Amino acid sequence: MISIQSKLPGVGTNIFTTMSKLAEEHKAINLSQGFPDYNCDPVLVDLVSDAMKNGFNQYAPMTGLPLLRTLVAEKTNKLYGSQYHPDTEVTITSGGTQAIFTALSACINAGDEVIIFEPAYDCYAPAVKLLGGLVKPFELVPPDYDIDWEMVKKLFTANTKMIILNSPQNPTGCILSDKDIKSLIKLTKNTDILILSDEVYEHIIFDGRKHQSVALYPELSERSFVIASFGKLLHTTGWKLGYCLAPEKLMKEFRKVHQYNVFSVNTPMQLGVANYLKNPESYTGLTDFFQQKRDLFRTLLSETKFKLLPCNGSYFQCVSYGHITDVKDTEMAERLVKEFGVASIPVSAFYTKHTDHKILRFCFAKRQETLEKAVEKLMNL
Repeated sequence: MISIQSKLPGVGTNIFTTMSKLAEEHKAINLSQGFPDYNCDPVLVDLVSDAMKNGFNQYAPMTGLPLLRTLVAEKTNKLYGSQYHPDTEVTITSGGTQAIFTALSACINAGDEVIIFEPAYDCYAPAVKLLGGLVKPFELVPPDYDIDWEMVKKLFTANTKMIILNSPQNPTGCILSDKDIKSLIKLTKNTDILILSDEVYEHIIFDGRKHQSVALYPELSERSFVIASFGKLLHTTGWKLGYCLAPEKLMKEFRKVHQYNVFSVNTPMQLGVANYLKNPESYTGLTDFFQQKRDLFRTLLSETKFKLLPCNGSYFQCVSYGHITDVKDTEMAERLVKEFGVASIPVSAFYTKHTDHKILRFCFAKRQETLEKAVEKLMNL
């Protein structure tokens, strides 16, 4: 009999897979998993196809195609006044999640403590645990999910190695403010604490607000891995293409792991994306595109019995139902699929302790008719 000791004994199939499968089984409208139901720009597809036809089908350099790394550095430096060098401080990755795992693998050792803000994207905690680290969750509460930095400071110990940020945040749609950044700078000053800043929704931020990237602040960028995603930027989540930015000293460690993790990333897609990004309009209009969807979805949902929570960024809208029923959010999400034909995500899945505030998350990166049909069904609640 072969036996194996699980490194993640408490981990099962993640909530995204579970809810998408349930939606498929019941032929429900899937507003659970965060992916568009519309196509990306045909021009981008043609550029990738052209790269394949022109013979760019072998390994790319481990760090990514020079052209793409250069464009990423230029884009970031222009937006945030940073000075990332494409040769030494930019690495192309197989999506954002791989970049997150690689950054953690490069830095976290057994006994290291990592502070995360919950509800948190579900890949953070398992990766830390897999590496022998200790997760120190700081629970945020609805409706605003504000961070009390004085309380965060109480989590600091001699073993605190890293803080993981996510803004705009999945699942809440909240964003870091200038006040948050100033508090973070104060807390980390004169420490060796690293920051992993998950900024995959950086271009999806609403109502004229400014994205507070750590790249804007030298005091933070010098200690930070910044993670981004072409999948979110270009409506191509299935391509699994992203990148990591970090100062040279940190990037050297990142690349040591990256080369033995995936080695290199899909060549024709890198070239196609690089040629597409030569036109800044390929991403500068993303905020307006998604704000129209957010505003439409919120207007439609306002006619239902749900209470809307703030949504300042990302393509997720959270709603409260505690005034309707006191059933668990996992039960409520399942009920919506089976009885009303709409799939959502229960936000308790994003808490280590499965804290249940009676909140559900919907993805509005969908066609207008999809959102209209979904809300039409939810009106029956």
